[in-house]
Amino acid sequence: MTARARPALLAPWLALLVALAIVLAPAAARAQDYATLIADLVRVEGSSRLVAEGNVEVLHRGNRLQAAQVIYDRDADLLSIVGPIVLSDARGTVILADAAELSPDLRDGLLTSARMVLEQQLQLAANSIARASGRFTTLSRVVASSCQVCAANPVPLWEIRASRVVHDQLERQLYFDNASLRIAGVPVIYLPRLRLPDPTNQRAAGLLKPELRTTSLLGTGIKTPYFIPIGDHRDLTVTPYLTTSGARSVELRYRQAFRRGSIELGGTIARDDLLPDTTRGYVTAIGTFALPNDYRLSFDIEAVSDDAFLLDYGISDKDRLESSVTLDRTGRDRHFSAEVLNYHTIRAGESNDTLPYLVGDVTWQRRFSPALIGGEADLRLQALGLRRRSELGFDGPDADLLVDGRDVGRLSASLGWRRNWTLTGGVLAAALAEVSAEHFALTDDVALGSSVSRVTPAAAVELRWPLARSTPGGIVDVVEPVVQLVWSDAGDKAVPNEDSALVEFDEGNLFALSRFAGVDRREDGLRANLGLGWTRTTPAGWMLGVTAGRILRASEPRQFAPDSGLDGARSDWLAALRLEGPDGLSLLGRALFDGDFGLTMNETRLDWQGQVVDVAATLIYLTPDLAENRPDRSVELTVDAGYALTDTWTARANGRYDFAANEATRAGLGLVFRNECATIDLSLSRRFTASTNVKPTTDFALSIELAGFGGSRAAAGPSRHCGL
Repeated sequence: MTARARPALLAPWLALLVALAIVLAPAAARAQDYATLIADLVRVEGSSRLVAEGNVEVLHRGNRLQAAQVIYDRDADLLSIVGPIVLSDARGTVILADAAELSPDLRDGLLTSARMVLEQQLQLAANSIARASGRFTTLSRVVASSCQVCAANPVPLWEIRASRVVHDQLERQLYFDNASLRIAGVPVIYLPRLRLPDPTNQRAAGLLKPELRTTSLLGTGIKTPYFIPIGDHRDLTVTPYLTTSGARSVELRYRQAFRRGSIELGGTIARDDLLPDTTRGYVTAIGTFALPNDYRLSFDIEAVSDDAFLLDYGISDKDRLESSVTLDRTGRDRHFSAEVLNYHTIRAGESNDTLPYLVGDVTWQRRFSPALIGGEADLRLQALGLRRRSELGFDGPDADLLVDGRDVGRLSASLGWRRNWTLTGGVLAAALAEVSAEHFALTDDVALGSSVSRVTPAAAVELRWPLARSTPGGIVDVVEPVVQLVWSDAGDKAVPNEDSALVEFDEGNLFALSRFAGVDRREDGLRANLGLGWTRTTPAGWMLGVTAGRILRASEPRQFAPDSGLDGARSDWLAALRLEGPDGLSLLGRALFDGDFGLTMNETRLDWQGQVVDVAATLIYLTPDLAENRPDRSVELTVDAGYALTDTWTARANGRYDFAANEATRAGLGLVFRNECATIDLSLSRRFTASTNVKPTTDFALSIELAGFGGSRAAAGPSRHCGL
């Protein structure tokens, strides 16, 4: 042990050397066994006692002891310590005590009137604490809690009282004897034995946060997930679920991490009275792996036993399941992907016989700069195939404008080019060109036959004139008019349409060569894309962006549905708004207006993350469109909002209302309590819609999480106020 004292209070150098010799004699084997002593005063009493007084600190192998006085007795090989004492180690464990007797290496001994703090979260107050072998810490007559306790709040929200607690630092576990859980001082549960992970242990076997769930379909039940670690890289979570209606299910989740990837397998198997004598279930498999040469392999697979299972058990509100296996690689100037997909519908009125159940897609894309003409070119090659179970060669009873049994194989290639110039006065000019070719091989299509090919050339010129203005106050305005003249010739051959059935007109494709989402349809004819953009930014952090535009055509192409906003010689007027504020406010809006400025489409989204209020709301207005299987007008509002009642209580509400039908489709209320030691989440939701597959249902859920165990730091919230 080495000693260091403040200069004004140093003992004579001779006495200090004698003290060092006394302490170092038993442990002079290796330098890493040395300890460091810091004190206001160090003195030697007799031939075997070293006394350190005043702001004493002892440092040894990551352990740190702070006390008012430390006496080392060489004959007894014991440290007698007078408090207040603070003993901490490298793992984040802190022990506070009034007095202690410890071994010189601080690994063994007894502390009285002590309190142990783990990871600055869980506190265990005890009459005495005994340390053994540097691994086990035994506490007697213990009160454990992660809640703040002070004069203003003498009773913690929750506490565990026990006759004895043993902390195993190696296994990072806490073992309680004769434990009782108290809520606000009232005993609620007694357990003769209890094992819990300490706050540093994030992969301990044991129960996770339980959830109480009540539904009008399944009754009242409780989910009790149990976590089982299988080594450092694998784990299994088993969640049984039993309800008062007799429903019983088990949910499984298996995860494994590899050197270059990970997988997650999950599933639920259930039996209930909703479908008597039937085993119901749902399975998922998700994984991603990094392969040599920057390739990546990923898969996402899901399957369900029946159409209503996901909603009945509150798993998901999906109405179509998509499974995929993908191999891809993306670089700075090239991209490759190969993907196999499977689609399964659980949507009422939709048949899996006419939905493509198997889709294969291989795409190769490269971007380069042509040496002779400059600019930037993009070459894209694609092979696609899809199959349906139906063999019907025409549109059947579903009347969805698609051939029910058509199978398609398609080879496509496209070469695009763009070059920009800056002209006098800051005008930006661009030239664009593209040629694309597709060949389709078809089966089960009586109208189109067995094959069809098409070549589509396109060219465009574009002019932009950005005008900027800055005010003395720091406000910057940018106005940019854009004119784009486009010509393309898609020919008059009839080709199948699988990937371009739905068309949207927005600010993202206002200046695109084609407004169709896929390649089965190519926009045709001579047209002018006109737009005007205005952006304003302020020093306070506000940003406003407005875009308006329209498409003028030389002739009517009759490619778009009448209600798409793109039909006719003149498209609808497009207006888009984007507003962002410094306090978490974001407003996005997009609308279409016909020639008489009548509203035909509107989509508005508001997001606000304030100190007290947070809101996410979406309003959608759509006119009828038979091409999109929407015979009636659609007006729908979706809201998810929260309001902080206090620092610890938050009220939440969500819902979806259909104004066209004048009825709610979903509604929910929630109340969340969160402080430094607990999180309580209470929710009530109602689904009003019904179909041949699902029934309306009401769900009630309650979950409680106590902070301080098993790395549950995420549950921590604001501390209670103690005052002065």
